[in-house]
Amino acid sequence: MSPLDSTHLSLWLLNHFSTFTLTVAIVGGTVLLAVCGSVLLRRRYPSVARGEHNEMVGVTLGMFGAIYGIILAFVIVTLWTQLEDTQTIVATEATDAALITRDAAAFPAQVRTRLDSTMNGYVHAVVEDQWPRMRAGNPSYGATEVHLGAAFQALQQYDPKSQSEQVFYQEAVTHLNDVASQRRARITMARQELPPLLQVLAFGGAMVLVPLTFLYGMRKLRVQVLFVASVAGLVGFSLLLVFVLDRPFAGELSVSPAPYKEGALAQYWTRDTNPSHRAAGTLPGHRTLDTAHRAGDQRSSDRP
Repeated sequence: MSPLDSTHLSLWLLNHFSTFTLTVAIVGGTVLLAVCGSVLLRRRYPSVARGEHNEMVGVTLGMFGAIYGIILAFVIVTLWTQLEDTQTIVATEATDAALITRDAAAFPAQVRTRLDSTMNGYVHAVVEDQWPRMRAGNPSYGATEVHLGAAFQALQQYDPKSQSEQVFYQEAVTHLNDVASQRRARITMARQELPPLLQVLAFGGAMVLVPLTFLYGMRKLRVQVLFVASVAGLVGFSLLLVFVLDRPFAGELSVSPAPYKEGALAQYWTRDTNPSHRAAGTLPGHRTLDTAHRAGDQRSSDRP
């Protein structure tokens, strides 16, 4: 299976099965396979139960387990940190968008209305278009390009007159630049995944560590099954964390788009808006969102 196929498979599993189902499948499957393998090996080679090689197996198991545990802990901590960073990026982008909405209150009605319309389209494009694309592993700048470009154009064509307008204009420009920056960071995080080498170490290491426990013989079958099952359960749960945390926008534990619907941005989801504009992703005087998406994919990879 190619890396691309494995990525699509993992995304499909995360988006179509609950975390509980994945837990039962991964952890339960690991434990079941380990217990069955241990019992079959014990029956095939009765000498294993006598523990003739326990000293050598114990040293090997301890050394390998320590190395594998360090690698697995590093991977899980890295993925958890990545998830927290992604949540921070999303919250920061939504906060900057909300601040633009608040800053626009100091501008003339025509400019304020234009900015309000662009931010309305932007947050809807993020949640309704860009978010499903990120969940499916196909993030794109084009989904929000038309709205972000319209916001820049509105500010570039506006010449503030009073000192108050100038202050809020500078703030609005700063926040809009930050929105563009955080958008790039968010899409970059949506494209990231665990490097293939670490995937091999994490999942391949489990395929070596768990069978090693089969060789550690104990006279009572019940005790050996308990030993093998506990190690397999711990390894399986760790692999579940790696699998779930690897894609921050897929699955039940994914980053939520809720920040784009809260605070000053809540008005875009509660007030009456033109359904045709929202469905088509259009703004007055601009192309449709689908047209902008195709054009944005070609030109916006070089801009934040």
